[in-house]
Amino acid sequence: MDKSLQETLDGVLDRMVAGAPRVPGVVAMVTDAERNIYEGARGERVLGEGPAMTPDTVFAIFSTTKAITATAALQLVETGDLDLDAPAKTYVPEIGELQVIEGFDEAGKPRLRPARRDITTRMLLLHTAGFGYDFFNTTYNRLAVEHGQPSVVSASKASLRTPLLFDPGEAWEYGSNMDWAGQVIEAVTGKRLGAVFQERIFAPLGMTSTGFVLTASMRERLARVHQREADGSLRPLKGFELPQEPEVHMGGHGLYATVGDYVRFIRMWLNDGAGENGQVLKPETVKMAVRNGLGDMKIKLLPGVIPALSNDAEFFPGLSKSWALSFMVNDTVAPTGRPAGSLGWAGLANLYYWIDRQNGIGGFWATQIFPFADATSFGGYVDFETAVYDRMRLPAAA
Repeated sequence: MDKSLQETLDGVLDRMVAGAPRVPGVVAMVTDAERNIYEGARGERVLGEGPAMTPDTVFAIFSTTKAITATAALQLVETGDLDLDAPAKTYVPEIGELQVIEGFDEAGKPRLRPARRDITTRMLLLHTAGFGYDFFNTTYNRLAVEHGQPSVVSASKASLRTPLLFDPGEAWEYGSNMDWAGQVIEAVTGKRLGAVFQERIFAPLGMTSTGFVLTASMRERLARVHQREADGSLRPLKGFELPQEPEVHMGGHGLYATVGDYVRFIRMWLNDGAGENGQVLKPETVKMAVRNGLGDMKIKLLPGVIPALSNDAEFFPGLSKSWALSFMVNDTVAPTGRPAGSLGWAGLANLYYWIDRQNGIGGFWATQIFPFADATSFGGYVDFETAVYDRMRLPAAA
């Protein structure tokens, strides 16, 4: 690897754990289409307690789970077992029972009506089915606070039984769509989502430290989530952990993984679906899946409705952004140097990744901090990605 690239990226990570405010620890990697070209780890897994972050540290990866779930769905499309445009209730009848919420009556009771059209699995992958999250949507937050709607973090079936915010297909709203997509995959395969992932994705890619349930080895390497306090300090949330006997394998956020494992997944998307131990997706599927699927509809800022969990969040404010199956697509060149048409997304505890198929480069940045869109961690990630494009002199346009 170019020495100046390593020194520059090392410098970004060093600043992250030495400054004030700081991050407790960070692992970051960059890959080209063949191999990792940078691996870095700084800080501690639990601030003030150690042990040190290492490249094999395990993270709760939250919504970076979504692209893995989408991959499993696309595999079923390839085999003819799943029709993205058929009603999702064909596979999971319960999803057809959900109604649209039109506000609350004078007594505070939700006003519901039947949806005007069926939800499809394509809508689930595009986040146009009508589902939201309570930490990004005031209606869902009111349902949680006033009506006891369980959080998706509970990994319960009850947490999925939420009303729709609009008629399916009419808007883009980030939410529990991919958890329902996971239920579709389970119905089609007759297996739990984790088993599907292991057989069809993790084994072909050599992802040995990824799963909904922590193995003993993974637990030994686990980093803890921290809370960013108002004064900028960090408090380890020692009691926080995603359910280890989950009722539902949550396809939207439930996985634990190492950065090294996830970078193998990124590399598969750079290689038209090819993994180290076999083909995961067909090249034509990959090319279909990375295109904007929203038409003229665009994704929007995510408002931080629960400040402890998320700040207001948006990648590249002011730039047009679309959604593919299932990634964000920047429609124009990003300030980091990422070309138009690249893919990316994030996880709630401040994990971020990008996939640049034009240049054959991608990367993953992992910290464990609430709330989302933490200025320090996200700022470090932007500096990290920008440094990759600056030092490698990658073209922003073909």
